[in-house]
Amino acid sequence: MLEINNLSVQAGNFTLSKISLRVEEGLSCVLLGKSGAGKTVFLEALAGRYPIKNGSISWKGTDITFLPPEQRHISLVYQDYALFPRMTVAENIAFPLKSAGKKKSFYKDQTEKMLSVFAITHIKDQYPKTLSGGEKQRTALARALITEPELLLLDEPMSALDCVSKEKVKAFLTLLHQSCKTTIIQVTHDFEEAQNFADFVAVLQNKTLSQKYDKNILMSMKKEDIYALLDQ
Repeated sequence: MLEINNLSVQAGNFTLSKISLRVEEGLSCVLLGKSGAGKTVFLEALAGRYPIKNGSISWKGTDITFLPPEQRHISLVYQDYALFPRMTVAENIAFPLKSAGKKKSFYKDQTEKMLSVFAITHIKDQYPKTLSGGEKQRTALARALITEPELLLLDEPMSALDCVSKEKVKAFLTLLHQSCKTTIIQVTHDFEEAQNFADFVAVLQNKTLSQKYDKNILMSMKKEDIYALLDQ
């Protein structure tokens, strides 16, 4: 279980405060909020990118509040993919294992597996600037998952995709969630996406976590209901 208790984070002049959230292992949580609400800062704090002012983060009973990012077993995929422009697709995917000092034979084998899983073997020698949005997203997800993270954080993973690519990524994430039981926290502005993917939804507003809705309540709500809450 992921347990976040009374968390406060400072990112430059921006502050999130008094955030508490529980996510059972294997569940998918979608985080909704208006632009500027602090959704990305929240994900980055979980991944260890910002120091914690107050509160705690616990994962599977272990306090990870002050652990460095590489010891948290958490992967974060950004909206803009954050691929290394001077690395090929294969090099991007292999980077986390290579930088962790894994043997070349191991990270090459794992890279080939991820290329196959995401159906991007045919573009493994291409550079990010030559890729479509869907190819970039699949490459970013492959890089995030090659380390077999226990918790996957997704920052609006489908916002920049065309309809066809979006459906492919949706299908893959659904399969990943169902088959591997990966715990996922996903940021989105898309209410229908949240309804289809989330086990529950948390709403971030006024720089804190203000509401939480489980699947049954979420499915009974209309898009206007949530958006009205976000505007309060």
